[in-house]
Amino acid sequence: MTTTLVTGANKGLGLETTRRLIAAGHTVHAGMRDLAGGGPARELGAIPVQLDVTDDESVAKAVASLPELDVLINNAAVVGPSWGLDDLDVEAMRIAFETNVFGIVRLTQAVLPLLRHSANPVIVNVASGLGFPRALLDPDDDSFHGLMVPYASSKAAVIALTVQYAKNLPQMRINASDPGYTATDLNAHQGHQTVTQGTDATVALAQLDSDGPTGEFHNRHGRLDY
Repeated sequence: MTTTLVTGANKGLGLETTRRLIAAGHTVHAGMRDLAGGGPARELGAIPVQLDVTDDESVAKAVASLPELDVLINNAAVVGPSWGLDDLDVEAMRIAFETNVFGIVRLTQAVLPLLRHSANPVIVNVASGLGFPRALLDPDDDSFHGLMVPYASSKAAVIALTVQYAKNLPQMRINASDPGYTATDLNAHQGHQTVTQGTDATVALAQLDSDGPTGEFHNRHGRLDY
């Protein structure tokens, strides 16, 4: 049985990832800031875990509750308070990076001892096309039209840290996924993809064998070149 931890698992992409991995045979610990919202994950058969990736104590308690771990899916993310330049300041950047980047590092570092005991350790960092320079510069790409600075910058950092973690931990499969423009609370459900489509890459990367790719960036259609 594969034991998996999904962050931000109470709704949207995280909840759908949880559903699909349970269907694939994983035991899923569904991380969420407020356990009051754990009903949907619990109904799927997941084990809700109080987890705020911005809080050291919360992370420590959540990790201590895990009996073992094979797969970590860093899905939790926020846009932050800034959507343009008029409301952009350092605090807006800090809010986005605290969850989207520092939260990944905080949790990943905390679970590394567990992952090192797994026969097939896997990490999937949910990034975004908004962190992919080629997409940001392509007028035909959905990401081109997203002008928010904090979120895009934080997701670019997620892609970079994914590559660096993969190089430092060659015995693990560590990759980043791009959900694409998916209808979630993050974009007021304006995306044209379903959450199932948006989790295709994450779910596929979560089920890699030990000889699978690492240090790569995938969307639902496959690998993307940096």
